[in-house]
Amino acid sequence: MNGVTIFKGFTGVLGEVTIALLPLALFFLFFQLVYLKLPRIEVINMVKGVILAFIGIALFLQGVHVGFLPVGELLGQGLIENAGKWVVIPVGFILGATATFAEPAVKVLNQEVEKVSAGYIPQIILLITLSLGVGFSISLAMTRIIYGIPLMYILLPGYGLALLLIFFSKDNFISIAFDAGGVATGPMTVTFIMAFSVGVASKIEGSDPLIEGFGMIALVALAPILSVLLLGLVYTRKEKQDEREIEGGS
Repeated sequence: MNGVTIFKGFTGVLGEVTIALLPLALFFLFFQLVYLKLPRIEVINMVKGVILAFIGIALFLQGVHVGFLPVGELLGQGLIENAGKWVVIPVGFILGATATFAEPAVKVLNQEVEKVSAGYIPQIILLITLSLGVGFSISLAMTRIIYGIPLMYILLPGYGLALLLIFFSKDNFISIAFDAGGVATGPMTVTFIMAFSVGVASKIEGSDPLIEGFGMIALVALAPILSVLLLGLVYTRKEKQDEREIEGGS
């Protein structure tokens, strides 16, 4: 693959990133001139950050177009053709867990949760919980594609269970859970795993990629909610156990 192929369509990507970042830059400029009036050094740092973000997002999106999407789809098709349809279930779990583990937005959420909770919820625990939850959801998505299970048969009981768990969870875990559902559906998962599921669906006999290949993101958004709420129940049980031990000791 030569440089011309790698950067094919890159001008369009640059335009998309410009449209995405320009309103934010203008928004900051307006408040800087009218309200904030930050020191010059902070404005310079802000400009550097915007430039780095522009370059990083543009290169990432170009990589998605020329790498992530084709490779994900080819991987899904290749596994079905050469290894059998059942292999995609454990492979889906591994891909979902590793993609979430590498997701930048997930790392930011974990760091903020640990900082705000003063270490009460360690980021490594939350990261493992989210990764396992998303991995399970991808396996479930692969199972749905293989058996042709309607998406509503999974989503309705899943979100019903999430709403039920709310009544038994602490407020801090409820807030974290629903934010986790959003950050887990970041660029790593959406690009590579979605292409993988479409590739799998395209090689399953009688399966329509347009119907079966999509809907995976809804499952990915549901899995962190359930996993964090269940983690909250574990923490609540542990707190009650510690309280009983303290009362028994006194």
